[in-house]
Amino acid sequence: MSTPNPETPAASNFVREIVKQDLQTNKYQGRVHTRFPPEPNGYLHIGHAKSINLNFGLAAEFGGKCNLRFDDTNPSKEETEYVDSIIEDVRWLGGDWEDRLFYASDYFDQLYAWAIELIKKDKAFVCDLNAQQIREYRGTLTEPGRESPYRNRTVAENLDLFERMRKGEFADGARTLRAKVDMASPNLNMRDPVMYRILHAEHHRTGNKWCIYPMYDFAHGQSDSIEGVTHSICTLEFEDHRPLYDWYLDQLGVYHPQQIEFDRLNLTYTLLSKRKLLTLVQEGRVNGWDDPRMPTITSIRRRGYTPEALTNFCKAIGVSKTNGSIELALLEHYVREDLNRRVPRVMAVLRPLRVVIENYPENQVEEMDAVNNPEDAAAGTRKVPFSRVLYIERDDFREDPPKQYFRLSPGKEVRLRYGYFIKCASVVKDEKTGEILEIRCSYDPATRGGNALDGRKVKSTIHWVSAAHAIDAEARLYENLFAVENPNAVPEGQEFTVNLNPNSLEVVTGCKLEPSLRGAAAGSRYQFERLGYFCADPDSTPEKLVFNRTLALRDTWGKIEKAQQGKA
Repeated sequence: MSTPNPETPAASNFVREIVKQDLQTNKYQGRVHTRFPPEPNGYLHIGHAKSINLNFGLAAEFGGKCNLRFDDTNPSKEETEYVDSIIEDVRWLGGDWEDRLFYASDYFDQLYAWAIELIKKDKAFVCDLNAQQIREYRGTLTEPGRESPYRNRTVAENLDLFERMRKGEFADGARTLRAKVDMASPNLNMRDPVMYRILHAEHHRTGNKWCIYPMYDFAHGQSDSIEGVTHSICTLEFEDHRPLYDWYLDQLGVYHPQQIEFDRLNLTYTLLSKRKLLTLVQEGRVNGWDDPRMPTITSIRRRGYTPEALTNFCKAIGVSKTNGSIELALLEHYVREDLNRRVPRVMAVLRPLRVVIENYPENQVEEMDAVNNPEDAAAGTRKVPFSRVLYIERDDFREDPPKQYFRLSPGKEVRLRYGYFIKCASVVKDEKTGEILEIRCSYDPATRGGNALDGRKVKSTIHWVSAAHAIDAEARLYENLFAVENPNAVPEGQEFTVNLNPNSLEVVTGCKLEPSLRGAAAGSRYQFERLGYFCADPDSTPEKLVFNRTLALRDTWGKIEKAQQGKA
């Protein structure tokens, strides 16, 4: 896994304690073998990062193994594109499955043989009820279910019908194979669950070999058993499925792993339903699965998050047996904390305002020494060109400044980062619109490097870019995709899309960057001084760089933590 920051406090992890106890009692002969089993019906999202870190992290910590296994039992929703993206995402997060890349479809022949075995033991039967009838017969949480009228078919009849199901004699939904468990069980999952359904669909790996496919509950435990998994770690929604997991393994008399459930990750302002994320993609609400506003791993990678930040976040929130919601600000805190340590600082002007330093020599260019990262002494310095004409942020000048405005204004002096003190002398405006086109300033040659020899102080330091050396760029400024903390909370009769944030993306063109950014590779991360963390986007071209804003500089959660530490 990605190497976490050792200073990140670890929260409780009851799963880890179970594994430690099993090692002490030699429950699995000293083995720790986990697996991460995604269904390839969409892209992985930030919630999966918690499971990936837990499964691969436990294996790494205890010298064990972790498999990557695709639960590819539903060909109508699965695609090779999703398989490829999942492999890339898990690898990016540091998951190392070595040569153990598996698919549930690898086991279709064995699963079919086990289904035959359960039929022969009179533990499974072919049912002619349709899906709606099966739901009606199942009963409720307070009322027991009713047995299917086909439950008492003979073993011979069930074997014959199941073989004919496999040969494709029946239409989709015409018949199912169901386990014969207990229709009066208080656990609805134990009320004769479906093991196989008919689905005439081409599978992305097995083609048209099969027209019957196992249900997840039937494939899950047996796949774990085949692979020798010791700890089958699932999210809490599978807790009620554990008795069925155990029942199948016990009835077949095969090796029996242990299923353990933990809380899934839920984030404020974030939607983690693959079905709803697919809706956003299909309806064009976002620009694909890798749109940086999406919570998918591929999208946050494109936005500039680091795998180390996600590892630190997952370590900090821990795992428990209670579902809750984590503040998005906490995730962003760990991203900022990681980027602050590792990324270089550069100067970029997003909304440029032209500045002419009237008393600076017209053809002179100086090279100013700029610190690459004050958090990393080994990062060194770079040279930044300084000339007579500069760009500054339009917000860093006010012709009629409000109170407590300490940046540039007529007659006021500010420090240029790594440069000189400058003072505004006059303003040039568009005669028709009144828009400020340019400001005229003077500089003090005795303040090179940003310090006055006479000891005078200024209250503001602003960034800048030399106009003659500037690189053109586009900046994409992202906000939360949803405007409310709980995107699933919608007024009656409306869709979840009503909660979309109409201001989740602002595209700013005409940005000016310092020349050190020329040729920045896609994925390169920087802190644009005073503006935030940015990442070069794959849409960049030699003619125009494109940068995604990863996060602004503010860190609300970090301030809260410091305040709490001060009270302790």
